[in-house]
Amino acid sequence: MSGTDPTRRPEPEPAADHASGPPASGPWVRAPWALPSAVAREFDPSRSERGSRRTARDWLADFGCFFAAVFIGMVGADAVADNPHISQGAAELDQVIGALACAAVWLRRRWPLGLAVVMVPVAVASDTAGGAAAAALFTLAVHRPFRYVAWVGGASIAVLPLTYWLRPDKDLPYAVAIAFGVLVTASVIGWGMFVRSRRELLLSLRDRAVRAENEAALRAEQAQRLAREDIAREMHDVLAHRLTLLSVHAGALEFRPDAPREEVVRAAGVIRESAHEALQDLRQVIGVLRGGDADASGRPQPTLAALDTLVAESREAGMKVVLDNHVTDPAAVPVALGRTAYRIAQEGLTNARKHAPGAEVTVAVTGAPGEGLTLSVRNPAPPGDVPQVPGSGQGLIGLAERATLAGGRLRHAPGPDGGFHLEAWLPWPS
Repeated sequence: MSGTDPTRRPEPEPAADHASGPPASGPWVRAPWALPSAVAREFDPSRSERGSRRTARDWLADFGCFFAAVFIGMVGADAVADNPHISQGAAELDQVIGALACAAVWLRRRWPLGLAVVMVPVAVASDTAGGAAAAALFTLAVHRPFRYVAWVGGASIAVLPLTYWLRPDKDLPYAVAIAFGVLVTASVIGWGMFVRSRRELLLSLRDRAVRAENEAALRAEQAQRLAREDIAREMHDVLAHRLTLLSVHAGALEFRPDAPREEVVRAAGVIRESAHEALQDLRQVIGVLRGGDADASGRPQPTLAALDTLVAESREAGMKVVLDNHVTDPAAVPVALGRTAYRIAQEGLTNARKHAPGAEVTVAVTGAPGEGLTLSVRNPAPPGDVPQVPGSGQGLIGLAERATLAGGRLRHAPGPDGGFHLEAWLPWPS
């Protein structure tokens, strides 16, 4: 009949390994003895593993209820002894029953419902047991749902007329005594329900704090994941172009060891310059991703105006590139839009250099404010065999994400002549 304590709820499923409970430094964890055991278990789950132990606050409450029951019982015993309507033997039996009822108060935590039900007829038979019956009803209101409290409280009120009919009060009229008993019973139930609501409020605040901590941890993990994705995307976009230049010139030196000294010196200079540019780009990307501004590295971010320089670098690496730029004033293009277009063109040229060596690449840029910016990179089928390049397609995934984040779209597909066509449209607000 005791059931389970509703204030002891199962631990919520952890959203992450590190977020299965409240913060260890919370104020309640520092003083678990000041909490009821049912609440302390929620704040310190390890207490459940050690069994249901009473806290210091529980012991104080138990002693308080016991002494309150004894005090009320002594007052009731004196009233019974002085009541002319009760015989001496009935008064002695009343006191014995009341003493046993006060001793049973120590069982109120283990069997709150059972003790409250037993106390209903006991309170009818003994005025001395009135304090113990009140303590049992209070405990029931604290630890059990309202439906149990309503049934037992209703039964306690229903038997009040019988109680005062069997043992009339010597000082109060019959109706007044019943009204006073109803008021006392309702006050005990109301007090117990208030304590229960306070505990539920405390537990709900604890659950809300745990949920907020879990959500904060998830947001932090998501932010870290997005930061790693940003780093990977920026590293690929920035360094792939430089490293392919290094690969092209290093490959030329490898396959032409007997090249004239002037060509060797020029290729070595390009390799050195490309390596230096790659290091500068690396510092720039890391500086930006760490939260600094674009100028933290001392070098400006590339924009659409730097597209000519990008094409010139590709031509120096031996590529055949045709630039068809119909944007009359590239400097008027917004910085974020120009940077995105530059990265798309950079990735397109890098892919053409890797997958279509020797083919002529056409880079076309058109657009105006309010119409958007369209950039396409086309190349025909490469002359000769093309070596397999590992990791193909990763750069296009990053470009698609970049274009989507900018509010645009990106399409890529093989061309009808065996080549490849990459086209992106980006919004250009008027």
